[in-house]
Amino acid sequence: MTDKKYSKNMIISIAVPMMIQNGLTNLVTLLDNLMIGGVGTNALSGVSVSNQLNFVFMLMIFGATAGVGIFTAQYHGKGDIEGVRNTFRFKLVMNTCISLIALVVLYLFAPDLIGLFLLGEGDPADAAEILSIGTRYINIMLMGLLPLGITFAYSGTLRDTGNTKVPMIASAAAIVQNLIGNALLIYGLMGLPKLGPDGAAISTVLSRITELLILVIYTGTHKKKAPFIEGAFRNFRIPGKLALHFLIRSLPLVANETLWSMGTTFINECYSYRSLNAVSALNIENTLYTLLGVPFIAFGEAVGIVVGHILGNNDIEGAKKYAKKMQWITTLFGVIFGLIMACLAPVFPSTFVNVSESVRLMACEFIFIFGIFMPFYAYTHVSYFIIRAGGNVFITFLFDSFFMVLVTCPAAFILSRYTGIPVTPMIAVVQSLEIIKCIIGGVMVNKGIWAKNIVSDTTL
Repeated sequence: MTDKKYSKNMIISIAVPMMIQNGLTNLVTLLDNLMIGGVGTNALSGVSVSNQLNFVFMLMIFGATAGVGIFTAQYHGKGDIEGVRNTFRFKLVMNTCISLIALVVLYLFAPDLIGLFLLGEGDPADAAEILSIGTRYINIMLMGLLPLGITFAYSGTLRDTGNTKVPMIASAAAIVQNLIGNALLIYGLMGLPKLGPDGAAISTVLSRITELLILVIYTGTHKKKAPFIEGAFRNFRIPGKLALHFLIRSLPLVANETLWSMGTTFINECYSYRSLNAVSALNIENTLYTLLGVPFIAFGEAVGIVVGHILGNNDIEGAKKYAKKMQWITTLFGVIFGLIMACLAPVFPSTFVNVSESVRLMACEFIFIFGIFMPFYAYTHVSYFIIRAGGNVFITFLFDSFFMVLVTCPAAFILSRYTGIPVTPMIAVVQSLEIIKCIIGGVMVNKGIWAKNIVSDTTL
């Protein structure tokens, strides 16, 4: 398993399809936000706050899938198809349970949770309208939670085994459907009712069902390319000892992703406490950030998958060497696209024509700040996936959510509640803490304490 072979494998077979998939997804997110922003500032804010809650759920699902995905990648590197099959079964069970729990929680408490973002300075009438829009939007989105959880199990297993093209195609098809559906249902084209944000939610749910159907049909009809699906449902049984092994490794990662996503949501709530306009401005900023962050986000995740394959083949030193090299290549993506983002700061918010001028000016400032810090996000992102590839979830937890809960969240809370600092410099101060996390990530990766083969002694 030479560096040259795996570099080529990662760039061509894994990273590029993931970049295309994420790029298409985020491009449509951009177009979605432009369409919703065309309805008005309050519509954009209502959808933005609702998506903050959806973000927590999606990160929980991601954590469950990724936690077991560590085993999937290493089993694949080992050539153990039955091991991969068992990880797929476990993902289905975990993701279904999380989806059902999230459905109940959001159905019961969505209005209260949305209300936490509406405590900042602003017009009470606007806050009431945002609450109404956000509650309706999230209630519709609840119907897509279970299909999304099952989709993660299928697409995650395919990606962890190196097959990233099929999830890309399924996602692209769903994206096209979602884009057309948004145009039709938000604005009521071709005689359909004009539903505004509600139409965007309906279109998203339908596209998620389409994506799942494509993955199910593909794996069922291409069993040679997805051998884990052969017999996966015939005897839906996971050996107890192995299931416990998966659970012990995955639960801390689920906790990590949950705490991290809740921490991110809490920080955004702190920003909104300083100014209600920050909700819409952050949504505009995040739309551009996720689009331009595609290269380093996909590349970092691909690095983690390939490092897992190398570790599964028991090449510990090769994994360490490869990880350090890819760490800096990923950061280079952050430098390039961070500069592009900073340069677009004065221009991009003007594309949201029906959003207030104060929101556009604030978004311009936010975009510049996040563009400057993008190289640091890229470095911590790839460091996270490298550390996680070795299966040491405790170290992953310390590096990611522990830092968020003990450092970043308290800083945001203190600045929002106990100082008079405006929201823009507040964001700059909070985001600058990422530099400390970069130093921690660099030390952890260079020490190599994460590099372990966790499937060599696992029996089925």
